[in-house]
Order: sequence, then structure tokens, then C-alpha cells
Amino acid sequence: MTNSRPSRLLIVDDNEMNRDMLARRLLRKGYVVKLAENAKELLERVKEDPVDLVLLDIEMPEVSGLDALQKLRNHYSAAELPIIMVTAKAQSDDIVKALDLGANDYLTKPIDFPVAVARIGTQLSHKHAQEALKESEERYALAARGSNDGLWDWNLSANVVHFSPRWKAMLGHQEGGIGNKPEEWFDRIHDADRERVKEEIAAHQKGLTPHFESEHRVLHKDGSFRWMLSRGVAVHDSTGNASRMAGSQTDITEGKVSDPLTGLPNRLLFIDRVGRLIKHGKRRKDQLFAVLFMDLDGFKMINDSMGHLIGDQLLLGVANRLEKCLRSTDTVARLGEAEAFTVARLGGDEFTVLLDDIKDPDDAKRAADRMMKALASPFILGGKEVFTSVSIGIALSNPAYTQPDEILRDADTAMYRAKSLGKARFEVFDADMRASVMARLQLETDLRRALERGEFRNFYQPIVALVSGEIAGFEALLRWQHPTRGLLGPSEFIPVAEETGLIRELGWWNLREACRQISEWRAGAHRHLTISVNLSAKQFLQPKLVEDIGKLLSDLALPPEALKLEITESTVMVDPTAAVEMLQHIKSLGIQLAIDDFGTGYSSLSYLHRFPLDTLKIDRSFISSMGDDGEGMEIARTILPMANNLRLDVVAEGVETIQQVAMLKKLHCKYGQGFYFSRPLSAEGTAALLAGDLTWQACEPTR
Repeated sequence: MTNSRPSRLLIVDDNEMNRDMLARRLLRKGYVVKLAENAKELLERVKEDPVDLVLLDIEMPEVSGLDALQKLRNHYSAAELPIIMVTAKAQSDDIVKALDLGANDYLTKPIDFPVAVARIGTQLSHKHAQEALKESEERYALAARGSNDGLWDWNLSANVVHFSPRWKAMLGHQEGGIGNKPEEWFDRIHDADRERVKEEIAAHQKGLTPHFESEHRVLHKDGSFRWMLSRGVAVHDSTGNASRMAGSQTDITEGKVSDPLTGLPNRLLFIDRVGRLIKHGKRRKDQLFAVLFMDLDGFKMINDSMGHLIGDQLLLGVANRLEKCLRSTDTVARLGEAEAFTVARLGGDEFTVLLDDIKDPDDAKRAADRMMKALASPFILGGKEVFTSVSIGIALSNPAYTQPDEILRDADTAMYRAKSLGKARFEVFDADMRASVMARLQLETDLRRALERGEFRNFYQPIVALVSGEIAGFEALLRWQHPTRGLLGPSEFIPVAEETGLIRELGWWNLREACRQISEWRAGAHRHLTISVNLSAKQFLQPKLVEDIGKLLSDLALPPEALKLEITESTVMVDPTAAVEMLQHIKSLGIQLAIDDFGTGYSSLSYLHRFPLDTLKIDRSFISSMGDDGEGMEIARTILPMANNLRLDVVAEGVETIQQVAMLKKLHCKYGQGFYFSRPLSAEGTAALLAGDLTWQACEPTR
């Protein structure tokens, strides 16, 4: 302990000359010196004016030094108040008696001053060391009482560990519930962590690490595992061997197993709880539980287009609704204990729900249905309405499950089935799904290789001017020449490409090849032709899209008006304001813009006038239902006048009959596209079609 003030000494001696001479010399050494000519009321004086050490003469009138010593020792220990006796009799009985009464040391007259200074310094050093130790112990005791940590002190020689009451309480035990052997700790450590912890301790004891620090799971009395952070340091003896090790234990479960964004349990805790249920199920054959695996539909589009801040707010909103839904639902509330369900976030936009001790498989279906309804209403984020839906996979407990990952995998599989069947729905896992998922994984693998192997082809379907019957342009449609399955249409691989992100590369290949091909055809006798290319949502959000397209057109010397980009309603309606800005940027290059599949899924009429569009494409579902009084006819009658007022061209997709052509011409629809005119053709077939200079003025179907 660093002493910031001079030590205070009290000299008690009835001889004035001895007293003053010693005082002057000690003052020159930097001490604060106080004087007393007798020992009367010495205790009261020390209490009123505390000192650090007393030099006490033994032989004094009225009250002897020995009497004063005895009285002082009744109130102050040798560590609290060092007392050095001064006597004229070397090795006298008085010195022995003084030492028996508690004197710290003695000096003989005449006083050898250097010896006196040395002995005073020694006693003061002992006093300060004791004070520092006491202060440290008090500070440690206060810290231990105030800390939330558990403390442990391991005597390695005796192989005994003292675990503090707080250490035991952290594991759910009372003071007498845990003994003092190291096994009380090690046997409670999770099987998967135990050997690692022992190795970390051994490494520190050997001096290989500066301190011991380890995160591991420890068994709680209630049967759960808690994540603990243990820290410690070893003390080594003169031979270098560790003789003692002490440290602390901190419960880090909340931070370790909680999702930092939503506060929900994360994968680690979820897996642990499922594992406990699986083990419990081995003892209770009638127990039934379910794991629900859910994924937000379209979350990546929202996150990419509106920013991660809005994406995070959406995830928080979803988490809150899921928890409220489960707490307030009668079926779930009847599941038993407070932990009858667990909602967890596995990462990204994936959530899971654990339904414990359900009575019937339909309970899980009803819970899934309620959660879907809870998420159906819009979220108000950043002043905007944001819609999302969820696809849910359900896996029911089964004696065949031995590991949590197995049931989680099957719930995930069922979720992908729900996605493939149209999203915003739930599916219950069955054995046939695994084969389907394996096939999908194989397709994904093949798809990644297909780009490298050049297996993709563009097919081209004519877009025909209904009045003249002339070909105005083509739509480039992507096909995959699979090495074993033959020619695959987009419905077979585009969904997988979108989920994996490969759609960006595929879409760019499609666009680049289509531009190259139309540039070649326009170089001949068909300079009026345009090429329409679909732009995926992920392409639409790429920051360098406009720059890359501009460079492509420049490299091919292709006029920008020859290219028409088709964007679906769903793409632009995620964030209409941002979409307007992006479309205007594209339009500034001179490229034409079309809304594809118009009239499906979203009501964008109020935004339509804001988009810098050239063309609307009426979805084939409306054309196929056209009749004199059919629903498709009514929609066409609504869309076409509106488009004409906005000076937009209209292309009717899916035209298959001469009757549909006649109705569309009657409604002043400018263009048609469909099997009536031609199926999509290879590049070679399209070149042959152009060489034949074919028109459809007679409105007769092609053969």
C-alpha cells in the first residue's frame, strides 16, 4: 500500500533531554513527532489524536510503561498500533515482560539512532502491509457480496475446492447442496464441453496461458444447461508447480442463447430445448410435441429495397406478433406449463416455434394457421405499410428422432415444400418430402454448374401488331438444356435460382444474349425489331444495373429504344417511390419499359401514372377467360381505355384463338403474343421465321 502521508510517532519519556533529542532526529527523517512526558491518560490521548507508532519508555513515575502498554493492548492489536519499548536495561526481565504483554520491539539506552530508525521503519512497514491486506480483504468481501458472480478457490495440493454460496445458487443449489470436490464442478459440465475445459485448465496450470478463461455449459438443478464464463488464475510454488487456483463464474446464458435483435432464444437454446424434449420423450411414450419452422416470404426483397433498418424493424414486429399470438391463443395456453411453447429466431428471417406436449397433431396446424393470420395485417415501418407473409413447415415428434437437428431438418424441409406450393401456407412433413428435397438440392447443384457449362439457351416468342399482323419484336425467354432431363422451362428452375441468388447471373446472361441476338437480326432487313427481356427483382435492385446496361448497349452498338425491359408489378410495388426513381434512371438511357403480368397480385392503378412506362402486358390468365361476358373481357375493357389515356401500348399475352384476336382488335389492343402466333422458338427457328417474312393478317393460326 502506498502511504501518501508522513507516519506519525508518539514519544513517551519523562526525561526531557532524551525525549527532545530523539524527536529532533526523527523529524529530520520526515516523521511527524508528538511528545508526552508521562503515561497518564495515554490511552485517551491516542484515541483523540491517533498515531502510527509509540516509543514508550518502561521506567516512568506514577504510571509505568508496562502498565500503559497493557492498557493500550486491551484496545489496539500489535498490527493496529506498533509499540517499541525503550529501556536502560539490556536483556532485563522488563523487556521479556514487555514482549509478553504485546510489545512489538525494544530499544536500549543510550539509543543507537540508526538502529532505532531501522526498527521503527520495520514496524511501520508491517503495519502498512497489514492495513493494505485488511483493506484488500474488505474490498474483496464487499465485491463478492455485491457481485453477481460465483467464486471458487481450488487448493490443488489437497484437491479441495471452496465454492461460494453464489456459485452454488447460480446452479439452483443451497449452501449444502454441493460439496467441495472438483468433481462437483466437472461432472456438471456438459459432455461436449468437459474435456475442453479440463484441457484449458491444464494449459494454464502449466503456464501456457496467462490466465484461465472458458465458456461452457453447466447443469442446473432444474435439468437445463446454463452457459457460464469461468475465469481464474493459478498460484505457483517455488518449484514452478501450481499449488492453488482461484476465480469466478459468470452466467452468460442470456447473451449466449438470445438473439441480439429480437431477444428471442437463438438456435443454441432452441436446439437445447428440443434435445431435452427428445430425451424426455424416450421416457414418456405418449408425449407429442411439434417443431414449426417458418420463413418470411419476400423478406430479402424488402431488406434490399427498403434497407436493413426497415428489415430489422420488420423482424422485431414479427417476433412480437408471434409471441403475443402464442401467449393469447387458447389452444397453446392449454399446453401446460409456462414453457409450453418456445419461439426462437435462427438467423436472418427464419423463426421456429416449439410446441410442447400437444394433445393432437391438429394442434400444431391450428397454431400455424393462427400465426399466419397474425402476420397478415400490414406493418407500419418508417411511415410506410409493409406486407409480409410466412411459409411454415411442421414436423411432429417421433421416436425415430434421436437428435434435435433431425426434427429441425424435417421441419425445414416441410417449409420449403410450402414455399414451392405458392408460399403463405403451411405443410406437415412426411417421408415423401425428403426425396423431393434431395431432388431440389440436386437441381440447385446442377444449376450452379449449368452457368459454367453454358447450358442455357434463349428462346424467342414473337410480339405481333394485331392490325397489320407484322412482327414488332420478340420476348427473350430463358430455357435450360439440362444434360439428362432435356430442355427445361423457367418454372422448373427460376424459383430455385431466385432463392439461391443465381437469378442475378442468369438474368444478366439472358439480357446480354438477347441484346446480342437482336443486334444481329436488326443488322439485316429487320431494323424495326425490339427485344423484350424480363428483369428480376434482384436485378432491379442492383446498384450498377443502369451503368452495366448502358455499357452493354454501347459495346453492341444497339440503339437503346430496341430494348424493352419487363418488370413485374410485385417488383415495383414493394417500394413504389424507390421504383419510380430507378425506372426514371433506366428510362434516361432511352430504354423502353413494360409492366409484366399487369392486374395480378397488386392494385397499382393509383401508381401507374407515376411510372415512366411505355407498355402494359395483360396477364394471360385474363386473356384465356375472355368471352362476350367473361371476367377477362371486363378486365380488358377496363385496362385498355386506361392505357390509351396514359398513352401506353398494350400487349395481350397468351393469345391462342382467332376469337381472342378479334376481341382484342375490337378493344384497340395494339399487340398480341401467344401460341396463336407462334410458340417460343430457338434462335435458329426465329431466324427462319424472319426469313419467311411471315405475317398474320389473315388471322389464321400457324402450323
